[in-house]
Amino acid sequence: MVPFSFAGEEMALLPGNALYWPRESALLVADLHLEKASFYARFGQLLPPYDSRETLARVAAAIRVTGARRVFCLGDNFHDADGAARLEPHAAGMLDALTCATDWVWVAGNHDRGQVPGGTALDELEVAGLILRHEALAGERRPELSGHYHPQFKLVTRGRAIRRPCTVASERKLILPAFGALTGGMDAADPAIIAAMQPARAVDALLGVQGKLVQYPLWRAAA
Repeated sequence: MVPFSFAGEEMALLPGNALYWPRESALLVADLHLEKASFYARFGQLLPPYDSRETLARVAAAIRVTGARRVFCLGDNFHDADGAARLEPHAAGMLDALTCATDWVWVAGNHDRGQVPGGTALDELEVAGLILRHEALAGERRPELSGHYHPQFKLVTRGRAIRRPCTVASERKLILPAFGALTGGMDAADPAIIAAMQPARAVDALLGVQGKLVQYPLWRAAA
């Protein structure tokens, strides 16, 4: 885990694109997009149908490492409205065990239209003064945690481009990377992400590299 501070709270980045909030014993993950492979299979694009198993196994591993008692899923939990109904028995059993073992909250995202199994479903919520929602609200001045954009940082080194999921941070906002096994990404410096982070004095990409926090500047307010 790579610790850092946000809005007066101690947080930690975890391998696999999750965030841990020690004071709340809470694991935060965004954009699971469960059953994405089975969604595409309905339209003839055949992908290995194990993305939900892999994603949920990674959630379970993060819970074991941190000892988290609460899990906040920050939207786009299933890839479509029928995703929960398509869970095969093994993945469904994994999810049932996780939601029974923790205080599990599903925050609604733009892909979430159907029923979710287990846990509590909310549009957004406030925990210890931090707003948890799916999509960052431009102009929000309260501390906010969100997902939606699947940010990735692009680094060019030795003539080769390397992309890594990252957390995007300002003084008041954090946008988490996508956690799901079959999720792509958007350039962390994309104008849509910078706009969603406002108001801000600075916007950075945060990555955990060999146990240390590395910050790359993405945007600075004009002096």
